[in-house]
Amino acid sequence: MQLTTLPSGLRIVTHALPATESLTCIVLVGAGSRYETRAQNGLAHFLEHMFFKGGKKYPKSKEVAAVVDGIGGDFNAFTAKEYAAYYVKAAATHADTVYSVLSDMLVHASFPAEEIEKERGVILEEYNMYQDTPMYQIGWDFERLIYGDQPMGWDQIGTKDNIRTFTRDDFVQFRTALYQPKNTVIAIAGAIEHDAAVKKVQEYFTFPAPESTSAWQPLALYTPDSPVHIQDKKTEQGHLVIGVKGVSNEDKRQYVQKLLAIVLGGNMSSRMFTTVRDEKGLCYSIRTSTDDYTDSGIISTYAGVTLDKVEDAIVAICEEYKKVVIDGITAEELTRAKEYLKGKMTLRLEDSEEYAHLIGRQYLLSSEQLEPHDIFTRIDAVRAAEVQTLAAELFTTPALRLAAIGPFGGREENFAGNMKI
Repeated sequence: MQLTTLPSGLRIVTHALPATESLTCIVLVGAGSRYETRAQNGLAHFLEHMFFKGGKKYPKSKEVAAVVDGIGGDFNAFTAKEYAAYYVKAAATHADTVYSVLSDMLVHASFPAEEIEKERGVILEEYNMYQDTPMYQIGWDFERLIYGDQPMGWDQIGTKDNIRTFTRDDFVQFRTALYQPKNTVIAIAGAIEHDAAVKKVQEYFTFPAPESTSAWQPLALYTPDSPVHIQDKKTEQGHLVIGVKGVSNEDKRQYVQKLLAIVLGGNMSSRMFTTVRDEKGLCYSIRTSTDDYTDSGIISTYAGVTLDKVEDAIVAICEEYKKVVIDGITAEELTRAKEYLKGKMTLRLEDSEEYAHLIGRQYLLSSEQLEPHDIFTRIDAVRAAEVQTLAAELFTTPALRLAAIGPFGGREENFAGNMKI
């Protein structure tokens, strides 16, 4: 990785991938949903959509799409809790077009009033899609149970009332506050040379004069009145997430936690899959995963469960948590999890988009920046005893939380009674 920090505070980080003829430029901004107030909830995501509606050189969304399609490129964006990201990926011979599109979107976006009204309807339909898709919504319900009524606990999509009432001034003010050079990282990976890439960024990305950026909302401690949250809804399948607060991505044990999640339910040879799904037949889909933030984390298990076996599934998932606390994991499981994590990362990083995202996210959010081989070294250093120690620290009965979507109204106490370690 090579880094150049411009006098404005804008960071440009690159990594050359000799075996590829493509490049990805991704712009990451500390402007995720965590920076919102209650009245702004959903604004960061809505603003992400509006950047695609045209700027100075490409004043219409159709023109933005046409120029990227015209070079056979890919472009997209997403809004996370702690940042928003925008990228274009194309053949390296079209690098100027990549920079031109991204800079015009982010520096010269005009937010036409008529486009705001059109996109308002689009986002309301996106909101409805999530509400009608429990596999999406259940994760947000679980985060609300973990973090409560504060930005980390709110859905990125926002509320219908907010979506309906955001104005052009809201977008302008949010961009002015947060879309500033010192709050931005531009990461480029692929067939590139660092100095040439820096020169191009300086040529295309001429930000307004830097202003003070708003700090994200500090994370307040939260304990729910009940460890169980049920969204009572007629469904053909029950959707559950059972888990606990975990360690953050600034914690040296983050790779211990990732390996713990893989052993528990990270793949088809994991404990949850082989026991809860295959042996007991309690669900079709099950997985354990982590959510890693700068000052917090979550480790949880999602399951799509047969309605009449939901309590059996809760017991079975908690039993797997308990087993790893009491008995730990085997050397074979640890080795397999390490190779799985490194192997998946290796496959992803053959893609310039994934590589650019990795290095950009590290420079925006992390206190240290690691090359893949450094990450692999830390993964290899994890010992089985560390996995058991962390599991025992995290998985306790009082710490367990359960979010559920399905026809389960009034069963909170029953569900809570089955959550034991």
